[in-house]
Amino acid sequence: MLDLTVRMLSAASAMVGIIFLAWILTDVALKGLPALDWNFFTKRTGPFSIPETGMSNAIVGTLYLTVLATFIGVPVGMMAGVYLSEFGRDNPISTAIRFVANILMGMPSILIGVFVYGLIVAPMKQYSGYAGGIALAIIMLPVVARTTEDMLRLVPNELRESALALGAPHWKATTQIVFRAAKAGLLTGGLLAIARVSGETAPLLFTAFNNNHFIWFSDSGIGHYVYNLNQPTPNLTVTIFQYAMSPYKEWKQQAWGGSLLITASVLVLSVIARALLQRNKI
Repeated sequence: MLDLTVRMLSAASAMVGIIFLAWILTDVALKGLPALDWNFFTKRTGPFSIPETGMSNAIVGTLYLTVLATFIGVPVGMMAGVYLSEFGRDNPISTAIRFVANILMGMPSILIGVFVYGLIVAPMKQYSGYAGGIALAIIMLPVVARTTEDMLRLVPNELRESALALGAPHWKATTQIVFRAAKAGLLTGGLLAIARVSGETAPLLFTAFNNNHFIWFSDSGIGHYVYNLNQPTPNLTVTIFQYAMSPYKEWKQQAWGGSLLITASVLVLSVIARALLQRNKI
């Protein structure tokens, strides 16, 4: 009887979560789809006085910030995970790193934004995309580190021992044997970290802030335009926040469109990561 009661309560709790998820997705889709027109993807954000605006500059800025954060956070987090799994499993340093990683994973992102603001923005007296990318990278670090450690620990020790027995150095056994066996899981960790930071707003309010323009500058030396992150950088999440708080119906509509775009992106990344994880388990 107790077992049946627990099963029913667990099923009911799962159904409640699914219902609310479906409700949120449906609401965002119904209110956001009308905003996803040609102007949304081709026009930049601008004052309300401009009749036709979109979020193209915010989309491009978000992509740049995410790529920058990925190039910083994923390699560093992966190297930390390799150390925790392969070179310092049970020593005091590894224990301290795991403890710090767990704290970072549960830390409110706004605190990371304030930290990067005091570290980079305040001394430079300027918001910038670089500060935003670093803030997002810090959020990614513990996710990648712990996922990398968990995935590498799933690799059987026999593979490591076989490589070492054949005379391979530890680093080569790790990179060429263990990494190949856990490649799907490592890719999953990177995708989960990207999905984790895709909807972050608070840290970007203190670091990248926002901009209504494409931040292009002409580099005559190479003959084309280069994206400049050394100034306030447009991004979707802060734009959505500003538009949602505005009194204008058109801006609120575009905020729903931006929310749908981010939700769909996170959903796709999560599904891909889940599929890769299941494949790695098999």
